[in-house]
Amino acid sequence: MSDFNSTKVTNPSTFILQGIPGLETAHVWIAIPFCTMYIVTLFGNFTILSIVKMELSIHGPMYYFLCMLAMTDLGLSTSIVPKALSIFWFNSREINFSACLTQMFFIHCFITIESGILVAMAVDRYVAICHPLRHSTLLTSATVTKIALAVVLRGALITLPYVLLARLWSYCGTNIVPQLHCAHMNVVWLACGDTRASSHYGLFVLLCLKGLDVFFIVVSYIQILRAIFSLPTKDARLKTFGTCTSHLCSILVFHIPGLYFSLSGRFEEKKPPPVQVLIANMYYVMPPSLNPIIYGVMTKQIRNRMLHFFVHKGA
Repeated sequence: MSDFNSTKVTNPSTFILQGIPGLETAHVWIAIPFCTMYIVTLFGNFTILSIVKMELSIHGPMYYFLCMLAMTDLGLSTSIVPKALSIFWFNSREINFSACLTQMFFIHCFITIESGILVAMAVDRYVAICHPLRHSTLLTSATVTKIALAVVLRGALITLPYVLLARLWSYCGTNIVPQLHCAHMNVVWLACGDTRASSHYGLFVLLCLKGLDVFFIVVSYIQILRAIFSLPTKDARLKTFGTCTSHLCSILVFHIPGLYFSLSGRFEEKKPPPVQVLIANMYYVMPPSLNPIIYGVMTKQIRNRMLHFFVHKGA
């Protein structure tokens, strides 16, 4: 490892992904949970996509957004895990500079898209509960398509400056990225000169744009809870709230750890301990593996279809 740490380069054609600094000897074992979560991600999300495609009775805004969430989770996990496993198992640490920036783009793009999808799902729940008679007229297939395109376009446009700014900087120090992937700030910290534009833009995206997403979700759920508590019976309130539980769990899994790791990684001056780096990396692959489990267990239509599939297959 001393050779890596002493490497000095000027505008490198490749970077070296260090993996989990301090836990290199345990990489083979660390690969097991990453590989397991990736398999769960692939199987779970493809299962949800197949169920929604086959089951015509659940074709509606909620399930269209769920399919979009599944595709985003597949993209996010695939942007990180295959390269991580190659580091763990084959010590394949090198990554081309352009490939590094491409990975950076897709990781941050998928994260931004997922945040937007969770907002869209909150709006869907708000309309379904607060304006049930207008749900089918307000959220038509054309409207859902426009929302989906807007979410994807927003993700790409917000993420593009990360890459463009990172490409502008000169890299005259080490080419060691102390991570499993080309995270934005970990790459920028390797650059020479004044890189405050990248840092400030990243902070703007984190606090303003993603903060707005959380704000819209909170406002939506305040209105939803008001509508739920106005229902006449306890059973009606529980049944209505039950339609939101899977979405709420996805929000908690995605936003709370993401906000913590983004802020701690940006403001902590000391090098974080290896375990914290490991947990921060696992955060990126946990939501994609947990979301299909959450929706498979808590969404009645998805759960029933999965049970029917496995029982029928077993028979």
